[in-house]
Order: sequence, then structure tokens, then C-alpha cells
Amino acid sequence: RHQNAGRKFDRNTTSRRAMFRNLTANLVLNERIETTDAKAKELRRVAERIITKARRLGEVSYTPQEKLSDKDKARRLATKRLIAAFLPRWGTRVEKGGATKKVDLVEKVMIDLAKRFSERAGGYTRIIKIGERRGDNAPMAIIELVEAGAPAKKAKKSAPAEAAAAG
Repeated sequence: RHQNAGRKFDRNTTSRRAMFRNLTANLVLNERIETTDAKAKELRRVAERIITKARRLGEVSYTPQEKLSDKDKARRLATKRLIAAFLPRWGTRVEKGGATKKVDLVEKVMIDLAKRFSERAGGYTRIIKIGERRGDNAPMAIIELVEAGAPAKKAKKSAPAEAAAAG
């Protein structure tokens, strides 16, 4: 299997692509999903590429349309079409109280996620292992979008800790 990256999950290409489209759509919609460990690791590759496409536009990605030049409008449209070619356009989230909300996934990636991760050079997702599934003992994991826009900085020591270290 030289140079054959990626797991096959015992599926043909179209089923595997559909599975990752749906998983990516759910990750973008809910920002946190629970799946098997292997699927989470492969989903990371797919989801981060989608977010990177939008992030590479810079401020063009989340600037209002009327403030853009014609060249920037064209760049933004091309990127939206690339993302829409993979992600389903709409997702439905169930709000508290049972009400449903229709969300434009492509716009969420272009505006919300591109702005949130504008200073981050990659690593937009986090995988947390949560143990085995009860039915078949498959290793399960939670994959989520990291919250902070910038990479985590080392926290400064508190005053008592500094005094102890200095003294």
C-alpha cells in the first residue's frame, strides 16, 4: 500500500465520500460530534482542508459583499463554489425546545470559521478519546472545533507561584 493514504472503511469511493461529506457537515453545523476513533482521524483531514480553503482568502472571506472589489468578489465566489462542491449547502439543527433551525453551512465556513481561525496556522480540530462503544467495543472519540482563534499561549504564572519560584 505504498502512497495509498487514508482508510477505506470497507466502502466504495462514493459511499466513503458521502460519509465524509455528512460527517463534515455535522461537524461544521454542531462544532462537536461523536464518532469512531478511526473516522474522527480521517475526518480531521477532510474538515481542516475545507476550513483552510476559506481561511486562505483572508479578510475577503468575511467582508460584506458590497465592500469587495470585483477581483475579490470573484475569488470569494470561486472559493464558495469549491466548498459547496463538497459540503451540502444547508444543515438543520435542533434547538432547545425542539425547534429546528436551518443553517447555511457554506456561509458558516466562509464567515464564522474563517474569521475564528484567521490567526491559526492549522489544527482547527481536537480529538478526544472517550472509550469503547458498548455494542461492538469500537474505540469512540469526540471530534470538535477548537474554540480559541489563536493558538493557546502559555498562561502567566500567578503571583503566589511567581513568589515561590523566585524565592
